[in-house]
Amino acid sequence: QVQLAESGGDLVQPGGSLRLSCAASRSIFNFLVMAWYRQAPGEQRELVARITSGGITTYADSVKGRFTISRDNAKNTIYLQMNNLKPEDTAVYYCYVATSRAYWGQGTQVTVSA
Repeated sequence: QVQLAESGGDLVQPGGSLRLSCAASRSIFNFLVMAWYRQAPGEQRELVARITSGGITTYADSVKGRFTISRDNAKNTIYLQMNNLKPEDTAVYYCYVATSRAYWGQGTQVTVSA
């Protein structure tokens, strides 16, 4: 079992920055994939960014150059640094990990509005 706890969501103005954190209840060293997804009202959940155990990263086209995913194995935590936020980034952001099965966090709200 893995519990995931996201934090860092907030209300921010367009052009602002936020850093989301996802703390896992046990070592993430061997997690195959860790990722951030988001879901806006009335929309399907979509992949934002993912990072493999080998450090390979993948980003949605809409966030490339603005968002950065990283992992700190010593802290059992992954991060999503979000810069130059836009109103269309408004969504609930979910942490996801894949080991022998998949786990999801409870989500954290990001609202980008003037």
